[in-house]
Amino acid sequence: MGSESASSSPGSDSVPADTSDTRGGSRGMRPASLVTFVRELDPSVEFYRELLLMEVTTRAPTAALLTSADGWQLYLRAMGSHAEHSLGAVGIQYVIWTAADRDDLLRCERLLKARSAHVSTRDVEGLTLVEGRDPSHLPLVVSYPGPDQAVRHEIISRIYAW
Repeated sequence: MGSESASSSPGSDSVPADTSDTRGGSRGMRPASLVTFVRELDPSVEFYRELLLMEVTTRAPTAALLTSADGWQLYLRAMGSHAEHSLGAVGIQYVIWTAADRDDLLRCERLLKARSAHVSTRDVEGLTLVEGRDPSHLPLVVSYPGPDQAVRHEIISRIYAW
């Protein structure tokens, strides 16, 4: 085996030739899909479709795939009405979504209030956070502006709530 093979193997110390953007920009890694386990599929599909302005791309009896206009994907899988979500356990606790603009953030807040799913709205250092719960009572946060418009220099206190 030559040095080419060794330099491209996982865990090697080599660095790719072009690492000019390491903050998740057009050349860096970024999330493409999110898989969320929910209690009941139908109310969750409707909720996320309306909140995130996504379209149902495909659907099965216990799962659905929603896609945004820019290709971002949300998989929902029904786990049953008694399924639990352990807050404080290892793993992703919740997702902070970014609204397109201030009007979009207000639309999300109105939607959460109309569904009696709004928990709070607060401003933190020029960042507005709208917190709510989905139909499975999973926490979600919508923010504006996003990190691409206002870089965060401090950890938001919300992550210490559990």
